[in-house]
Amino acid sequence: MVQRVKRFLSASDFFGNKFIRVILISSLFLQIGVWMRNFAILLFVMEMTNNDTVAVSMLYVAEFAPILIFSVIGGTFADRWKPKKTMIYCDLLSALSLLAILAALLLGSWKAIFFTTLLSAVLSQFSQPSGMKLFKQHVPEEHIQTGMAMYQTLTSVFVVIGPVFGTFVYSAYGINVSLALVAVAFVLSAVTLTLLPPDKLGKIGDKRESFWFELRGGFTYVLQNPALRLLGIAFGLGGLAVGIIQPLGIFIVVDQLQLDKEYYQWFASTNVVATVAGGLLVVGISKLVPSQKILAIGNLFSAFSVIGIGFSTYLSLSLAMQFIRGFVLPFIQVGINSIVMKTTDEAYVGRVNGAFGPIFMGSMVLMTMVSGWLSTFLPLAFMYLCSGILFVVSTAVISLMFRLKLQINPIAESTSNNQQTSQSM
Repeated sequence: MVQRVKRFLSASDFFGNKFIRVILISSLFLQIGVWMRNFAILLFVMEMTNNDTVAVSMLYVAEFAPILIFSVIGGTFADRWKPKKTMIYCDLLSALSLLAILAALLLGSWKAIFFTTLLSAVLSQFSQPSGMKLFKQHVPEEHIQTGMAMYQTLTSVFVVIGPVFGTFVYSAYGINVSLALVAVAFVLSAVTLTLLPPDKLGKIGDKRESFWFELRGGFTYVLQNPALRLLGIAFGLGGLAVGIIQPLGIFIVVDQLQLDKEYYQWFASTNVVATVAGGLLVVGISKLVPSQKILAIGNLFSAFSVIGIGFSTYLSLSLAMQFIRGFVLPFIQVGINSIVMKTTDEAYVGRVNGAFGPIFMGSMVLMTMVSGWLSTFLPLAFMYLCSGILFVVSTAVISLMFRLKLQINPIAESTSNNQQTSQSM
């Protein structure tokens, strides 16, 4: 009975936090806009190019290339700028860009559609670390992990309903109405964010160091913090593990299981449902299990499921392994974000998040580029085994964090204080 009362009071405290309520509502509008935009643009480009694979691939380049190029830059500026205003301006600029593209479409220049994908991807590299910085400012440490889990669950739900919703809007109303509705969703997100508490004011007389000095300071901060250093290594290994098998899923269906390629949709559907279920479980256990162990569980079960998929020759077993892999994905995402939030000084949140983006994306893209070539002379089972081994090694690195207390590292904190001192001199 006492435990139930404590859980009720804890939940009341969590949802009583105005920041939590506002950021989740803003994220709801943002997810609606993002999925409507992504599928409207994808279906429109396929329609205009007669399903040209090169045109579709350029969309993905426009979406993911900014992560490599602008992640560190956006993270550094997130630490320099006021985070609330940054997020609001990014949402409004995204809405304005959509209206500009809509005008271009009405004038007959349909290829301008690629620009909105690129610009939105760039703006997200400034907005996302600003959101993490606000989390650090306004959410008590005991609620950070639950907050991350709630946000991840919301994202997972839209992985399920987003494609259906986006496809329906485009099919029913076309590209013009779709883009207009996306702009409205981004504006509603920006309006919701105005309800957040005001940004903190800097101290009078503070002088900022140069952009490049602060960018280097972010990497130095990560290297000086044992937990972040280990997390960076594990993150890179995870990127390599994902990259090896990223383009090979369809070949598991066609070559390994000897089925028609249409069966691949069952793997995608299973993964999506499992991700939502895993996200709901993480919300429930986030206050009971340490972040390091949540991340380790996700990695270890990913290794088991990936190896199982690689060696399975039965559809039912392969789908079961795919379900496990999707189920533990939120464990990995919530674990990583929670560790970063608990071990990073507020002044460095943007830069630390910006530093981790290229580590994962760069290692994943690197292995994705070579995995297709490797699969021409290596068995699929061996490729998936290598991916699983990398997940196991990543788990071993994470286990080194078990003995560490997740807190701001004193060495790194002194670095932060030194930087603040140098700024005021």
